Amino acid sequence: MTALLAEAAPRGAAACAHCGAPLPEGAARFCCAGCAGAHALVSGLGLDAFYRRQETAAGTLRPAEAPPETDFAALALPGRGGTHRLELMVSGLTCGACVWLLEQALAQEPDVLRARASLSARRLTLEWRGGAARANALVALIARLGFRAAPWSPACLRATEDAEGRALLRALGIAAFGMMNVMLVSVAVWAGTDMGEATRHLMHWLAALIGLPVVLVAGMPFYRSAWHSVRAGRPNMDLAVSLGILATTAMSLSETLRNGDYTWFDGATALLALLLAGRVLDRAARRRARQAVAELLALQEGTVQRLCSSGVAESCPAAAIRAGDRILLARGERLRLDGVVDSPEALVDTAATSGESLPRLLRRGEALAAGAVNLGDPFVLRVTAALADGSLAAMARLLERAEQARGRFVSIADKAARFYVPAAHAVALATFLGWWLWVGVSWQAALVPAVAALIITCPCGLAIAVPAVQVAASGALFRRGVLVASATALERLAGAGHVVLDKTGTLTEGRPVLLEEPGRRVSALREPAAQARASRHPLARALVAACPDAPPAPEGVVEVPGQGLRLAGVQGGGPEGETRLGSAPFIGLPQEDEGLTLWLARPGLSPVPFRFADRLREDAAPAVAALRELGLEAELLSGDAPPAVEAAAHATGIGPWQARATPEGKAERIAALSVAGHRPLMVGDGINDAAALALAHVSATPQGATDLAQGAADLVLRGEGLGALPYAIRVARRAQRLARQNIAFSLIYNMVAVPCAVLGYATPLIAALVMASSSIIVILNALRAGKVKA
Repeated sequence: MTALLAEAAPRGAAACAHCGAPLPEGAARFCCAGCAGAHALVSGLGLDAFYRRQETAAGTLRPAEAPPETDFAALALPGRGGTHRLELMVSGLTCGACVWLLEQALAQEPDVLRARASLSARRLTLEWRGGAARANALVALIARLGFRAAPWSPACLRATEDAEGRALLRALGIAAFGMMNVMLVSVAVWAGTDMGEATRHLMHWLAALIGLPVVLVAGMPFYRSAWHSVRAGRPNMDLAVSLGILATTAMSLSETLRNGDYTWFDGATALLALLLAGRVLDRAARRRARQAVAELLALQEGTVQRLCSSGVAESCPAAAIRAGDRILLARGERLRLDGVVDSPEALVDTAATSGESLPRLLRRGEALAAGAVNLGDPFVLRVTAALADGSLAAMARLLERAEQARGRFVSIADKAARFYVPAAHAVALATFLGWWLWVGVSWQAALVPAVAALIITCPCGLAIAVPAVQVAASGALFRRGVLVASATALERLAGAGHVVLDKTGTLTEGRPVLLEEPGRRVSALREPAAQARASRHPLARALVAACPDAPPAPEGVVEVPGQGLRLAGVQGGGPEGETRLGSAPFIGLPQEDEGLTLWLARPGLSPVPFRFADRLREDAAPAVAALRELGLEAELLSGDAPPAVEAAAHATGIGPWQARATPEGKAERIAALSVAGHRPLMVGDGINDAAALALAHVSATPQGATDLAQGAADLVLRGEGLGALPYAIRVARRAQRLARQNIAFSLIYNMVAVPCAVLGYATPLIAALVMASSSIIVILNALRAGKVKA
């Protein structure tokens, strides 16, 4: 089988047929015996398509020289029906082709039931039928392919070194330093009209001594990307930028050697610094998107109290807990595993996982999902799923798949580059050949109009057309309190056609407040507020907040979790003659509670209701109306009870609504809208919204959202609540229009300037001035992205 990578390598720079690294002297096709064996393995499995897909950096797939020393059999976890599962951290996964090769090679093994790799988390999940000893053989197969495996832990994701990010920052620092120093020298040349020839020549050499190393070193991220795009047969924008920078540098060096009037090292280094700054920002946005998975995995870390058969509690890692184990959950502790309550009752806060406004009182045998917080007394939970099989792990896998799907979103500049880049290169080559072969000038003379054409067609304006607009739009949104967390968020936000809103914490403030009653005095709140000080229930805390000068809780107050408070030793109130503060059934009323209500029953007096409401954000209804004016149909999707969801939908003017929505249900609804072509915008704030936020076409989260929701969202609304969301959509749509205008201008400018360069009327100096002026026009137009009325 022909090695495609070797065929793609230029003469004099032969590459290894497997990993792409340069071949050592005397080697024919492979840089080492490991790569030869890996290539034979790939070919033997019939997976040669990997080499057509591969876009990884050279040398990253070279097999390890020594076999792994870890005994992976001891790490394999037993499953049902004689199966085993192993979680691995895989080094060397740098592109989709690597993931494809790894999964396909493992799937060829007859006993492997599942092999799923995540590019963002570098995580591989293996499941096979047979004994645990099979783990070492499967890891050896992974090593033969050129990847290195290590035991997985959530800390691995956060500790993984970001080599590409560090390389970009280093390149940006070099480019910025070089640009400033070259600019000092170049300004003297451009401004010094009376400068002597010898002095100008010295200045040119100083600029060359600084600019050449900067262009060669700082431009490596673009050169590597350009080379990989050529090798894959898909020229990208980096190829055009690389050729333009190198051609400008080459012409500047030629002018330096022959002591010409001007050089353009300043333009090459300034363009490098500008483009690298955009690349660093893009890298930071993608790293923040991966943070969502890290935050979710962090919820699963730590230890839990496992109950032994003797009833003694022992501390052990959450990952060591198996289905059927019993654990003890202390007051205030967050649940890390799914299970069912094995105590008479448990009071838990599920707002972050289910969206319910109030804590839930669960009885023995009721199911409880991971992520809830114990608000009552310690209780026992019988685990129903191990850590890797639970709801949090399933949500992490959803987030990973959603991130990879978003990664396939092609920006408008890359779409234009597919047609623009080949045409620009063809024009430059035709210009050189036409002057050299047809006109009959020397190749040195033919190179001048060819380089001028390449400089003019260098897509500087096109390369900064979209980044400049994004910077201006992101700056305007930042001033309004909107953080843009994804490089393609504005493009996707501009195309959104349907908005799905969560209720608790999104449309509402997420905390109940006491409603005013006509004729009720503030002094009437002192006694119930004092009794409420003995509870951490949200309604009790809201009652205390309404009367902050209430005295301390009296002695003898006893809390019945999930029901209310009773003041022991006081006769004549409540069903048992005690003063009670709580739900209607708790004080003996036959009626059901009307929404968020606390009842006070005192000796010899009629029960007094204290009604609360999860108050809507002040800008919720106007924001929904503004979204409707922008053409987005709104719907409400909440995990809260139907009465509360219906009231919120009616108050904000939202038509369709759904209550008791689970995290899986929200994700399924978003997926259904996406399949139907509605391009949904999801707005949520809780753990239960994270999967839906990640799956949506574009997503936003309001102020006060959980870290996980903010990590999964494309935009974070920190300044003006939901009122900033319609403004963000208007800015995004304007930014898209301006980006298209910039690209259109760049193309029209080339249609006018390129013929002048081809015919020899544009010298490299004129070409550089025209190119610079086009970039200035593009930047000035991009600044209009922030000129949107609030």
